[in-house]
Amino acid sequence: MKSCISTYSYHPLYSGDFTRFDAIDKTKELGCAGVEFVLDDNAPEGYTPRDYALALTEHAHKIGLETPIYTTGANFFVADPLREAERVCKHIDIAAECGIKLLRHDIGWSWYPGFDGVKTFHAIIEKVAPVISQVADYAKEKGVMTCSENHGRMMQDSDRMVELFNAVNNKNYGFLCDIGNFGGVDEDCSLAVAKLLDLIVYVHAKDNFTKSGMEYNPGRGYGLSRAGNYRRATIFGHGNVPTYQILNAIKQSGYDGFVSLEFEGMEETMLGVSIGAENLNRMIRDIG
Repeated sequence: MKSCISTYSYHPLYSGDFTRFDAIDKTKELGCAGVEFVLDDNAPEGYTPRDYALALTEHAHKIGLETPIYTTGANFFVADPLREAERVCKHIDIAAECGIKLLRHDIGWSWYPGFDGVKTFHAIIEKVAPVISQVADYAKEKGVMTCSENHGRMMQDSDRMVELFNAVNNKNYGFLCDIGNFGGVDEDCSLAVAKLLDLIVYVHAKDNFTKSGMEYNPGRGYGLSRAGNYRRATIFGHGNVPTYQILNAIKQSGYDGFVSLEFEGMEETMLGVSIGAENLNRMIRDIG
């Protein structure tokens, strides 16, 4: 496996003079082999989204970093999912032009907006699966594979993700495994990942502290899981997620691709990213 850092990890710094080009440089400095771009429909002044992605890719390649994945947002559980599909396909076009072979898009974000049917995750899957498959087919024509990860609460549990992939039933659509996100829906992360090993096409390395909801509220920085336990993101390797165990299981399953650090803790950003990258690189070396 090879280490990578998502540009999302640096996002608190972008409000100042720090840019995604600086994030690419820092990722190289921290000894990683790749950088993951997280991009949306907007771009800095003077760029179109296409030009911006191409410039970032060129800069990364120039300093010796690979660009294994292009990440963007999406919500197919909306009144007009085909319009959303058209928007996502524009990002697929950009990824293809950049030579990036994998694109991650979301599944959905809010629970049942304007939906008057029976409110179950089965209803969500029934609505989004055909559109996701259509997007995957379009991506295949462009030489790009699509994937989604376990987040957003309504499609975060391992069993729900398995059902989604069965419904999409498209070999050009895979699972981006965020090893820490299952805790947001109160699942044991190692057991949840094990259910999806055969579907993994990319990995996010994330860590969290978890405390029982029976304890007193620990205060600022902590949020609630779906079932009311306390969670907060932290430096990779510092929290309660069995990070080494999970990465080892993923490697033993046959996955040998990139693992992207996703830092979103309350610790100072550069400190969190730096220590997280050190821990991720060390784990990958020890796993072998």
